[in-house]
Formats: sequence, C-alpha cells, structure tokens
Amino acid sequence: MNISHKRLEEIQNIPDSAIDTSDIPELDDDFWQTAKMIVPITKKSISIRLDSDVLDWFKGQGKGYQSIINNVLRTYVNHQQNKALIPENYHSQDEDIILNSDIK
Repeated sequence: MNISHKRLEEIQNIPDSAIDTSDIPELDDDFWQTAKMIVPITKKSISIRLDSDVLDWFKGQGKGYQSIINNVLRTYVNHQQNKALIPENYHSQDEDIILNSDIK
C-alpha cells in the first residue's frame, strides 16, 4: 500500500480520542484462550530460471507478480505436504476408491 508522507503525518497527528473504535470488539478471556501465535515466514531473495512464457504470464498479472508466484508455489507445497499425511491404505467412504493403487 502506498501512502504519501503528508497523509502519513496527518494520520499520526490524529489524537487517540478522535479515533472511533466503537466497532472494534474488546479482547476478552475467550479470545485469548483460542488465540494462536502466527510467526511471519521470512522470504529469501533467489535467482530462479523460468520458461519465458511462464514469466511473461505472471508479469502480465501486474504489480506483485513475484508474490503470485510465491503463492502458487506455497499452494503446491501445502498440497504435497497434505498428500503425505494421507495413509497409504486410506479408503474414502464418500467415493468408492482407494487412493493408493499399489494396494493388493
């Protein structure tokens, strides 16, 4: 998000008493009982070789194309990790299939 230096100063100079927080619920004990700490994942700068048409497509998505590439890769990694959690002999009750075709 881009914000001008002038607007940032204006916002910083608003006194707390002038900010309407009536639509923000109080954080009670129930909130803290289920709250989870989320630690941001750090990003590393790398060099990667991509097919030119693939890169052109992502760049064509506009600003933030590198974040889009990261999200696509994250989705793939999450899928692969979740797939690894399914037992080899898992049998779906909803669909009459066995996910591991090597079972005899």
